[in-house]
Formats: sequence, C-alpha cells, structure tokens
Amino acid sequence: MSYAALAELAASCRAQLAAEAIGPGDRVAIVLPNGPEMAAVFIAVAASAATCPLNPAYREEEFAFYLDDLGAKALILPAGSDSPAGKVAAARGLKILELEVADDAPAGQFTLTGGDVRGTGRGKAAGPEDIALILHTSGTTSRPKIVPLTQANLLASAGHIAATLRLGAEDRCLNVMPLFHIHGLIAAVLSSLYSGGSIFCSPGFNALRFMAWLQEAAPSWYTAVPTMHQAILGRGQRQPEVARQAGLRFIRSSSASLPPQTMQAVEALFGCPVVESYGMTEASHQMTSNQLPPGLRKVSSVGRPAGPGVTLLLADGSRSSAAGSVGEVVIRGPNVTAGYESNPKANAESFLPDDGGAWFRTGDQGRFDGEGFLTITGRLKEIINRGGEKISPREVDEVLLDHPAVDQAVAFAMPHDKLGEEVAAAVVLAQGSALEEHALRAFVAGRLADFKVPRKILFLEEIPKAATGKIRRIGLAQHLGLG
Repeated sequence: MSYAALAELAASCRAQLAAEAIGPGDRVAIVLPNGPEMAAVFIAVAASAATCPLNPAYREEEFAFYLDDLGAKALILPAGSDSPAGKVAAARGLKILELEVADDAPAGQFTLTGGDVRGTGRGKAAGPEDIALILHTSGTTSRPKIVPLTQANLLASAGHIAATLRLGAEDRCLNVMPLFHIHGLIAAVLSSLYSGGSIFCSPGFNALRFMAWLQEAAPSWYTAVPTMHQAILGRGQRQPEVARQAGLRFIRSSSASLPPQTMQAVEALFGCPVVESYGMTEASHQMTSNQLPPGLRKVSSVGRPAGPGVTLLLADGSRSSAAGSVGEVVIRGPNVTAGYESNPKANAESFLPDDGGAWFRTGDQGRFDGEGFLTITGRLKEIINRGGEKISPREVDEVLLDHPAVDQAVAFAMPHDKLGEEVAAAVVLAQGSALEEHALRAFVAGRLADFKVPRKILFLEEIPKAATGKIRRIGLAQHLGLG
C-alpha cells in the first residue's frame, strides 16, 4: 500500500465514522488480529477518533470491563468474527463495524460494513490535542489505569524514535510485535510512517516463520521484546547464512531487560548492532535508548535520554542525574501523557508539579553513570512484567478469590530465566476444601487471558505478611523459595 492510498483510506474511514456520529474524542475499540489491516485501522481511525486496541485473547469478562471503562462508542471486528467482544458490545448497544478485506486488496486495504457506513460527509480530522490512542496500564490497584495519549504525544514519540534510529525512506521494519501494545504501534508502525519508510506487518510473532519473513520482507530492522529475541536466536542459529544475508542495519529491543548473553549472541548471528531502549505506555513508549554506531552502546544499560527529560527522584525528594545517584526514574516531555483519566488519586501520586512541567514517576529505580547512561536497578511497583506483558496482580487475586474453595489469594512475580518474571500465586483454601493446582489454573484460564494465568500456585496454611499486617508482594517469591 502506498502513502497516497493510506491517506485516501484514512479520509474514507473518517467519512464512514462521521456517518455513525463518531469523530474527534469518540472512542473506537479495535479487536483485530495482527497484520497490515490492524496497522491500517489504527492509523485510519486515529486520524479522526480515539483508538482503543484490545487484546483479541481477552475473555468475555475482560472485554466487558474494558469496553465499559473506556466508554467505547463503537467496536471494530473482523467480518464473521466469533469474538466474545461482539457479544459484549451487542449487549451494550454499541455500534459494531465489521472489517472486510477483498481477496485482491493491497496490504492494509479494508472496508467497514454494518451500521450506516456509507459516509455522508467528510467528517472532521483530529487536532494535535485530541486523543489518538487510549491504553490501559496495569498497576497494583484493582482497576487498571486509563492512559490517554494525544496526537501530539504520539507524533513526538515517533519523532524521537526515528531520530534515535536515524530512520529514513530506505528503511523497512519487520513488525512482529502485537499491535494492541504501545511498542508495536509506535516503535514499529508510527515511527516507520513518520520517517517515510515502510513496514512489513506479520500476522503475529512466530519463531518458526521469522527467517522466511526476513527473506520475503527484506527489512533493514526489527524491534521485539527479549523473549522474542531469544526465540529468534534459537531458530536463527540453525540458519546462520539466512541471518547474515538478511543485511539488517540494526535490531532494537525494548519493553523488558535484555540479557547481555542474548544481546551478544544476536549481534554475532546477524552481524549488526542491537540497540536496547526503555519505554512505557505513559511515555508513548520511548524514554531512553542506546545509540547506533558510532555512538555508544552499553550492555545492561537502557541508554541515554532519547526524547523526554529523564532524571532521578532521590530519597530526600531532590532530583539528580549525577553519576552514581540512585533513585526513582522520573520523566517529562511532549510524548508524556498529561495524566490518567478519571483517576485523581493516581495522578496525585504519579505526577510531581514543577515550574517547567510536571514530572511523571515511572515506579522504576535507576542509576546514571558518568556518561549519562541509565541502568534500571529495580522496580518499585508490584506490577508483574512477563516478557513485556504487564499484569496487575490484584486482577489475578480477584479471579482466584472467586473460586468457592479459595479463602485467601495473592498473586506475585517469580523469577523466570527467559521471561524475566512469571505469574505465581499463594493460596489459602477455605476450611474443609480440597483443590488441585491444575483445576485452579483452569478456572483462572476461563476468566483471564493465558498470559495472566499463574504458572505456579502454592497452597499455604497462611500467607506471609509484614509487621503491619499487609501482604508484601515484592520479595514474596524469594520468601517462599521461588527466588
């Protein structure tokens, strides 16, 4: 698909949405599989409304929560989809627009059917301060927080990434990241379009097909999370000639810490530099990054500030970027959200007012070295980071506690050699009850997406608590012998 065709598609989509009384500020939920259509829908809808991509793997209860929490006005599904999202949307009277793709259509071309999508007017394009993308970020509270990102936020972040990676019209990205995450949407799709390059959208990560995609797409780079790099490494080492002949200019890694051994092995296999970056949803993705040659890259570091201002909040309340200082990473800049939606408590806790603009507290602990490179030394929040998938432990708690045999439950992160962290849970059964681990895991799997299901459940007489009586998730894995 050409840029001209994409622009025409966005204009057509704007007119179709206008016929449904959907325009800037209105939320459109998107439940589509990975691929060029998902990328094109994101761009086309975001040009005139607020996109709300949701994980197609969610269960009915999860769709119900997210559609209600977002206040979605419409839902886009593949034509003929049996997704539970459709059932939830229909029950709420939401407009359901079905995406159809002609057999001979170019990559990303689609039409919307359902409702009055004939398009009776041009509709209104979104402005810089209109919301373009809304995502939920999991936290340690029972309700995930809503992160609204404006057109200006997204364009700033895409520009930061394009500058960091020196992207140009000759570059092509092979996207294997899910397109309901900030990483794939901004680092892969939007930065490529921002720089005038091209993007090859895979149907989703598949290590068995990756080397063939390299040959088919002829990309100059790809971006992925560490677990994907590890899987690619395993396959690529069987086809080293294909890896070398791919001629990649660089490889990017983000969303979780990349093991040094993996970084070095991937560089050796593909014969190009691996650039590790640090990002999060509230920053429209990128915050810091290592540099391409001849710039510096440091193993185990997430690089220098690469867009927003980045400093550390020290224990005494002061801020410093001095070498050796350790503190909470705080950021501010044009790519950073102005605040969580309808959550004054979270905003008061997460944003520090300042004359030059509020600083956002990331919840991550870090340390700068003498050359301005940041190393993440720990995480202050209790969120579980499973290979880049962020999971609210309280969400898992509540599902576990719904089982009639469960009296107490606490989900927490346990170390994993490839994912970084995995979901575990400690459970106290109700008196007189009996329950097998596999049965409880199956119960959770019926309510939550697979990546949220605990891989290890310990049945205890009592869950360890701090002196104050509060359950302490952080350190629980080590306390229970899972460290």
